[in-house]
Amino acid sequence: MDLSKLVRVSSYEWRIEPHGAMRVPGVIFADQDLIEAMDDKVYQQVRNVAALSGIVKASYAMPDAHWGYGFPIGGVAAFDPDVGGVVSAGGVGFDISCGVRTLHTGLTRADIEGVKERLADTLFAQIPAGVGSTGAIRLSGADMAAMLRGGAQWAIERGWGLQEDLERIEEHGRMAGADPAQVSEQAKRRQRDEMGTLGSGNHYLEVQEVEQIYDGGLASAFGLELGDVVISIHCGSRGLGHQIGTEFLKQMVLDAKARGFALPDRELACAPINSELGRSYLGAMRSGINCALANRQILTHLTRAVFREVLPQARLTLLYDVSHNTCKVETHEVAGQPQELFVHRKGATRALGPDHPDLPDALRAAGQPVLIGGSMGTGSYVLCGTARSEQQAFSSACHGAGRAMSRSEALRRFKGRSVADDLAARGILIRSPSMRGVAEEAPGAYKDVSAVVEAADRAGLARIVARLTPMVCVKG
Repeated sequence: MDLSKLVRVSSYEWRIEPHGAMRVPGVIFADQDLIEAMDDKVYQQVRNVAALSGIVKASYAMPDAHWGYGFPIGGVAAFDPDVGGVVSAGGVGFDISCGVRTLHTGLTRADIEGVKERLADTLFAQIPAGVGSTGAIRLSGADMAAMLRGGAQWAIERGWGLQEDLERIEEHGRMAGADPAQVSEQAKRRQRDEMGTLGSGNHYLEVQEVEQIYDGGLASAFGLELGDVVISIHCGSRGLGHQIGTEFLKQMVLDAKARGFALPDRELACAPINSELGRSYLGAMRSGINCALANRQILTHLTRAVFREVLPQARLTLLYDVSHNTCKVETHEVAGQPQELFVHRKGATRALGPDHPDLPDALRAAGQPVLIGGSMGTGSYVLCGTARSEQQAFSSACHGAGRAMSRSEALRRFKGRSVADDLAARGILIRSPSMRGVAEEAPGAYKDVSAVVEAADRAGLARIVARLTPMVCVKG
């Protein structure tokens, strides 16, 4: 990115002054190396988002930001419905409510090493992964509607989890305001046999070791100790979410044309929050959130079954589950007053600070766990929301390493079998139905996740708590 277009606010914050059609500034959180490596399209997309009707305060980009559909991936923007605020399908993304769930095991590396191959093989056999992967669950029309309304609560009621899981899930496992009637039959058909599946792309289930503790007090509050083994599950709403995004983007483009609304980019198609189309999308999108929450809950149930078979002494309890492709109604301070806003986070994680009422009692004093996925060969991180993150970007932080190259470029540079063999030599076992997918997700295709989370920490978006290194990875 051309730094001459930016005003440097600090070592970790850069500003795009309003100009042209921009209604508010653009703000990018990154160090100089990260921002210089960003595509100029990120700059343009941050500007475009800043031109949308009803946007409040600024158009933000997180340290892992890269070019996306409409919004940059790593983009955050909030809209006021009372002054023409809009909801954008491109501001949520196609994989609605994609997110990360991390589980404690009560085990250490020594417990895992002797059965690591068996554990990897059993997880791969029991966790459906890959393009078009399907599971053993088949949903009828009534079951589909109940799932889209009930989320993880629905899954637990049917025996796929524990009631206490709900305390550690964003929205307590169920997104209010879902309207399954706004979800097309095609989207429902695509999801009918995809519950309890990882899917493909950057989705994974990893067995990880807590390799480093950065903040002992916060780590203790989260139940993390050096050498602990945890499990992280990264996936979303599968085919249903993608279909919702595809269909509503088309409708929003046509609606904007009919209203004579000039879009800064066709991919930024949106609808007024208070319009019929806006309400319809919100009902469908919230159903997609519940689909993702139910999906991760079922995957947790399947994972627990594997550990009961291979490592019966394990106790898989939930640390936290948080999404990073959503639009939610939240109260934030604007000009010194609390205001209800529609906050879009696309490839960005909610990061509530200490004492927030939406946090469970056990975590409230510390703040919200922020779960950051890295590449399968590097590491992941647990961060914590801070009081300062509210002022910085509507309590938002990064969501992962962020891609450094396209999937097509990764395929040109890497061979999946070689990537898997190299990782195995380092003690990281990869199981995937597609060596092509492994090549696309090669560690070298991603930014340095350590640099990303350091920038998030230094910018005040979230505080680094612990680093997790992979031992076993089931890759979609």
